[in-house]
Amino acid sequence: MVEAVADRLAGEWLLVGGGAAILWFGRDRETEDVDLVGLAGSMEERLQLLELSSDLGLPVEALNSAADFFVRRVEGWRDEIAVAYTGARGRLMRPSPTLFLLTKIGRLSDVDLDDALAAVERARADALPLDGARVRTALAALPPPGSAALEARRRRLAAALGVG
Repeated sequence: MVEAVADRLAGEWLLVGGGAAILWFGRDRETEDVDLVGLAGSMEERLQLLELSSDLGLPVEALNSAADFFVRRVEGWRDEIAVAYTGARGRLMRPSPTLFLLTKIGRLSDVDLDDALAAVERARADALPLDGARVRTALAALPPPGSAALEARRRRLAAALGVG
């Protein structure tokens, strides 16, 4: 699906969420939907993406159109993306480790934590910039977790990010 986006649709597209984890970190996991964000932010772009999904025989519900909400509320998100694949007509972008984490921490399910830890590991292995202080600050600013399990996941991510 994601290569078809860059091959058949013009423009730039940002892959986030579980799809990004599968492609970028080589995670062996399932995802319920594909979180793709058109960087132009237009309705025409979104409709083209839905049409492509239909043409490929995929249910349009498999595309998460809410992903752009979570990406665009991160200050400076456009500075936190990199090219992952250049196709015949467009480019598929991936989030930086910082942006990836900032879009995951709000929910931080068990799978989100696994993805987040993989992002931290990949950042270290590939010497990619990761603003751990920014992510820790965002974690601390979240509402109270409401469960001991979520609190433990937050602490585990903060610990993986290190001190300072």
